[in-house]
Amino acid sequence: MNVIRLHPRDNVAVALEDVAQGQALTVDGIELTAAGNVQRGHKIALASIPAGEKIIKYGCAIGLAKEDIPAGAWVHVHNVRTGLSEDGAYTYCHKTYDLPAVALRTFKGYRRPDGRAAIRNELWIIPTVGCVNSIAQRLVRENQHLVSGSVEGLYTFPHPFGCSQMGDDHAQTRRLLAALVRHPNAGGVLVLSLGCENLTQEQFKAELGPYDENRVKFLVCQDVADEAAVGSALLRELADYADRFHREDIPAGELVVGMKCGGSDGLSGITANPTVGRFSDRLIALGGSTVLTEVPEMFGAESILFERCENEDVFNKAVAMIENFKRYFTAHGQVVYENPSPGNKAGGITTLEDKSCGCVQKGGSAQIADVLGYGDAVTKKGLNLLSGPGNDLVSATALTAAGAHLILFTTGRGTPFGAPAPTVKIATNTPLFEKKRGWIDFNAGTVAQGESLDSAGDRLLDFVLEIAGGKQTHTEEHGFREISIFKDGVVL
Repeated sequence: MNVIRLHPRDNVAVALEDVAQGQALTVDGIELTAAGNVQRGHKIALASIPAGEKIIKYGCAIGLAKEDIPAGAWVHVHNVRTGLSEDGAYTYCHKTYDLPAVALRTFKGYRRPDGRAAIRNELWIIPTVGCVNSIAQRLVRENQHLVSGSVEGLYTFPHPFGCSQMGDDHAQTRRLLAALVRHPNAGGVLVLSLGCENLTQEQFKAELGPYDENRVKFLVCQDVADEAAVGSALLRELADYADRFHREDIPAGELVVGMKCGGSDGLSGITANPTVGRFSDRLIALGGSTVLTEVPEMFGAESILFERCENEDVFNKAVAMIENFKRYFTAHGQVVYENPSPGNKAGGITTLEDKSCGCVQKGGSAQIADVLGYGDAVTKKGLNLLSGPGNDLVSATALTAAGAHLILFTTGRGTPFGAPAPTVKIATNTPLFEKKRGWIDFNAGTVAQGESLDSAGDRLLDFVLEIAGGKQTHTEEHGFREISIFKDGVVL
């Protein structure tokens, strides 16, 4: 199969492999000849499309023809423009879809004293200000001997903020870092401060709320003569505490899994993203939770999500999330459709609508149970929407802060970064999987080669339970873990 039509309404098909000029094609009984070369992941017109007419893919409009497009022609940025604008009106029209029947599953995880499940038992150092990043990194280097017994790692997450910030930015930094301290994958946490930053220890403790003093320790570097010695002693106490925890059987329905994409290509919405969607439906059927973010990459596909909001209150929160992000763009003098990236376009994604319709496939067909603000944690079972940008590091950090035990990251181009939570890289195409074995954990490119999405979703569920049970992702093997905190305002 050279090309695929994704929906009966579509007037374009997607090349599953490179198509040569003059090549004869048959798609759903439609016979045509390629008018030019079309790369894998790119679109080809199934019929003549007049200028101004909608380009239909996934059964949805993904743009408008700039000019007359003949049948068999390559359809991309040279002859298609976005149909998006900053304006939008939304109506709640509730739809429900059946979830698959899934046999009960378990994973080998850790049970925390507060009842939460964890899939890792690590020590984390959280700097409250960028000035102590180097001290935190030194403490990690010099205390690796503490990684023993059931303590699985010692990590820190440098960032440039925590001082010279005001208003919402200051609050967002405080909220995000406190959420990381609460994350169940950390068996022990050292909160590292300098002492003169405007994110004071008192502010941070107020944001954090009640905490277990055995699990969370604080160090203000300006208050001690030798921060390295004091920090090492505190880490030893934390390691002794964390070493008390051991893996046990935990129902799969206690998992929280984040979902995002990056370095997307024309196959993302056909292979990897819908595979993640099938996984999401399966985990939710087991009683679990999934989290979908990247709000700007919902623009143009909002209706696909809005119709699945479980009630009107959730619908109103989802609409507010979209509208707030549009205002964020326009307040900075930017149009909402300034996307996709050059790499996305090279991979076959033409407009933001094209990207968004593929992106939201990760959400499967489950009801949307809740809409979370940036830095908020998941509290409801089911599919959750999370306010956050499309930027890979910022959104993956937000997913971790929301309590995701691990993150499923689909990619058609490849990327090496990892979030604080284990980050599973899922290839949209087999050539990427074969080329980047040191980056990619799971191949969904098999869908383009004939595997059903249900089969791929079953495989992914099995793989996620392995990761939850202790199998390391490639990013974990390489020690790739980073955070990035959302920023909007002034730096003093």
